Amino acid sequence: MTDDRQKPAPAMASNAADVIMPVEEASERVHAVNSRADKAAQFIAEHGEVTFTYEEERKVLRRIDIRILPLILGAYFFQQLDKSSLSYVSIFGIMEDAHLKSLEYSWLGSILYLAQLIFQPLAAFLLVKLPTGKVIGTAVVCWGTCAAIMASCTNFGSLLAMRFLLGSFEAMIAPSCLAVTQMWWRRSEQTLRASYWNAMNGVTFVVGSLVTYGLGHVMSTKIYRYQTIFIFCGVLTVIFGVAFLVFMPDSPMEAKYLSERERIIAVERLRANQMGVASRQWKWDHVKETFTDFKTLLWFILIVAISIASGGISTFGNLILKDFGFTNFNAILFSMPTGVIQVVIIIGSAWLATRLSRKGIVITGLACLPTIGTILMLTVPRNEKNKGALLLGYYLVQCLGAITPMVYAWSAQNTGGDTKKKTSSAMMFMGMCTGNIIGPLLYNTKDAPLYRPGLIANLAMFVTVGILGLLIPMYLMVLNKWHAKKREELGKQANIVDESMVRRKDMQESKAVELEQNEQAARNIEDDNGLNDLPDLMNEDFIYVY
Repeated sequence: MTDDRQKPAPAMASNAADVIMPVEEASERVHAVNSRADKAAQFIAEHGEVTFTYEEERKVLRRIDIRILPLILGAYFFQQLDKSSLSYVSIFGIMEDAHLKSLEYSWLGSILYLAQLIFQPLAAFLLVKLPTGKVIGTAVVCWGTCAAIMASCTNFGSLLAMRFLLGSFEAMIAPSCLAVTQMWWRRSEQTLRASYWNAMNGVTFVVGSLVTYGLGHVMSTKIYRYQTIFIFCGVLTVIFGVAFLVFMPDSPMEAKYLSERERIIAVERLRANQMGVASRQWKWDHVKETFTDFKTLLWFILIVAISIASGGISTFGNLILKDFGFTNFNAILFSMPTGVIQVVIIIGSAWLATRLSRKGIVITGLACLPTIGTILMLTVPRNEKNKGALLLGYYLVQCLGAITPMVYAWSAQNTGGDTKKKTSSAMMFMGMCTGNIIGPLLYNTKDAPLYRPGLIANLAMFVTVGILGLLIPMYLMVLNKWHAKKREELGKQANIVDESMVRRKDMQESKAVELEQNEQAARNIEDDNGLNDLPDLMNEDFIYVY
């Protein structure tokens, strides 16, 4: 069974274990590389294969974390801030000021995800063909501009149009953050990194609530309070987008802030992922495999289910809190712990999944928390003495925020090939968009204060997620057995060590891993599937993680 963290074999005394990749030193001979191979394979062929120590790799990883991680954290934060601004202004009179009807407000929540759904295929294509850093930076500037322009909208039609444009540009950010995570970090490192940028959802709750609380007190005879909030969020996003364009490299091979040797190490350390780095070639056979891959379909169903629940709660959350009996400003303050809960549960569950080496069972455990919370919100009467119990239920429901990033990371870690990675990510985010379109439409302000139809639908979705969390690992086990059989038929070793999921510290002490690396080092780069840009089902060396 494949784990996030393989068990090390007995330690060896030899200092040779200090070398992480004991391949031949860079030679003068340049290997011939298949024209369909990944750009990383061409980069290694041109610069030569190198040895490097654990300390060298740790230094490179630290430099990547310091430079790349804050940029994608910021991009995801501002995307969530601008997207959630509608929820923040919902209790400051936007329905009255913009003359919105109850269902029109729901459509303002759904239209953004409809735009993201429509533009996901284009986003996948652009992320394969164009430099990633420039694509993300341009998208940030464009959606920040849309968020600021929303301040000029004072009716349903104009708000609907700008929310659609906002969603069109934001369609790029989530799949691109996932692409960056796959491009810069090893599989064993990806779960926590993905949880960090997804935790920005929770940070947005806290910061957005504080900003809204402050700006909501600013009274003006010239502009509405919701317009002030839109301007503030939009302008900050544009400023960050410009900084992103300046500082974000397009790939490890093009990272000018790293030395040449550091760039080689940054690429070489990703070879064991068996996923490729960046090909800049669109491959239709990868697309076909994506749509015929049963595990991708299962994750798609899972992400739709959790997004239906998330979409409704995120759009109507402040209104639900207000109907517990809180004032407008108290509703904002009591929504702030939601952000803290999400940050803690997202990062904590990612850490737990890494320690247990099991994402499926962690997802099932997480689904139990919002299930309990929804039952409380459905059964506890709305009155003054029950505010505490209702708040507890609401906060438990917010634990659903940890499930989405876990599914993203799980799907990404089990997908190989550049085009397939992007199309698979697009499918995940299309599922997310589909769920978020449906979610708000299950709620209606006419159902206040109980919102029973929406909450009952959420309860069904949480149960579905819990069941899928147990079933998907079983199918992944079948795929691993199938790949082991294929390796044996090709004359390879049936049971191999998944180097991408072994912690580098453990690799220093592992005799088994060193022997496996020496065996792999005997191959030329053109014979190594790790950088040959193969989709995972066609790559017998790919090992699925549970």
